[in-house]
Amino acid sequence: MASINGAEVAKHNNKESCWIVVDSNVYDVTSFLSEHPGGAAIILKNAGTDASREFKMYHPLDYLRDNLSSNSLLGPVDPDTFGQLRQPKEEKAALGEDLDSSKEIPHVTLCVSTPDFENAAKAVLPHKSYIYASGSANTGASLQGNLDDWGRINFRPRVMRNVGDVDTRRKMFGYSSPHPFYISPMGTMGAMHPGAEPEMIRGAIRKGTHVVVSTSSTKSSEQIMQCYIDEQERLRNESPTTLFYQYYMPVDRTKAIELMQLVKKCGYKGLWITVDTPVLGKRTKDRYLQAEEALAVGLGEETTAEWETGSDNAFAPAMGGRPVQGQLSPHTTWDDLEWIRNEWDGPIVLKGIQCAEDAKLAMEYGCNGILLSNHGGRQLHTAPSALMTLLEIRTYSPEVLGKLEIYLDGGLRDGNDILKALCLGATAVGVGRPFLYALAAYGTKGVERCVDVLAEELQTGMRLLGITSLDQCRPEMVNASRVLNEMWRPEQLSIKSRL
Repeated sequence: MASINGAEVAKHNNKESCWIVVDSNVYDVTSFLSEHPGGAAIILKNAGTDASREFKMYHPLDYLRDNLSSNSLLGPVDPDTFGQLRQPKEEKAALGEDLDSSKEIPHVTLCVSTPDFENAAKAVLPHKSYIYASGSANTGASLQGNLDDWGRINFRPRVMRNVGDVDTRRKMFGYSSPHPFYISPMGTMGAMHPGAEPEMIRGAIRKGTHVVVSTSSTKSSEQIMQCYIDEQERLRNESPTTLFYQYYMPVDRTKAIELMQLVKKCGYKGLWITVDTPVLGKRTKDRYLQAEEALAVGLGEETTAEWETGSDNAFAPAMGGRPVQGQLSPHTTWDDLEWIRNEWDGPIVLKGIQCAEDAKLAMEYGCNGILLSNHGGRQLHTAPSALMTLLEIRTYSPEVLGKLEIYLDGGLRDGNDILKALCLGATAVGVGRPFLYALAAYGTKGVERCVDVLAEELQTGMRLLGITSLDQCRPEMVNASRVLNEMWRPEQLSIKSRL
């Protein structure tokens, strides 16, 4: 292909003709504007420019290959004319917030509880990135419920026990870890820290913590696994850390199978299928941000224009933290598990179970585990907390607890929250935002520190509860009556229902 003059690229800076430069190549993305999960405005802001830096914060380069037509690649930009590309406007702070990432933050050792990481991250993150990390559905009721419910359960400690030594080891599908918690899947970590997912992985490996990797990661599945391999070799394979894979299932079955085969080839040890995103929830802060971006590029009066309404993702997050294009499917059913099992021979976990009926169906359809989750409060408004769902399962479908590995996430901010979940029957728990904030503020050191904070709180909690190993956890060690009193009654809840 012949090289393209930068001045020519700069002319294509509107919705009628939109070109961008990524990794020294020119792409015509005009027809993709209405399909971009992050909205058209973010692309138009970079039209006619070198968008490589911002693109790589959110996407692996494979994203272009997978989502653009082959004729979208126009050729390389002439390196001698790079200076003639359009220069994007400096992004201004939104809502009066400072985007200066040079702010001083406390030394990482001064983070003594997980909320400290959020405070540090908020000081250094661009407003857009913080909105993505902290955002929730609608009024935020689901997220707040996640946080509040853990405080509504009390311990029932026993005293006069020998608790000099405690053992916090726990296995996930046979893979042992010194901790009964793992790092939850979170997308586009490049928007949080330039080291992105590899930076998170290195911290996890150094502490022996398992990780579930997101389909919508900034780096490719292969790059993340290679980082894992490299760090394990550096540590002489002494870390028990295992990588599992969170799977947004593509609508196209051929692509879905190809992705599973890639995940299997890379060496991920389990498939955690996200089932709570048939469509994207209303993420209010993202909506405001997307509207601001539309206004900034002159689309304020065109948010429902015909050229934009064809996208199923018209109201996706205004940044790249989203399920990958083509992977929000309202058509997925329980019957799909049959062909998925034929293609995947490892553990299968359904991520996003929110009621006892579906927990029982997961058992009947041969799943190996379930993840009780309301997607960090980002999907359904006033969805139940994972804790509420766990108690519902204990009450109405306890046989599930003996058949499946039970995981949960959402709102866990303290090692004692983790201990409560284990007492109620959880195999292990996922922790998300605290690790994301720790990464944003401190990189790998922050991830390691976050593990240490949770681990120390858990050990202290075990000693004060009167136990020395996690197999001693029992439901009677907690008082959950305040949450149980709000649960559905048997006359309201039919476990036999498959609706």
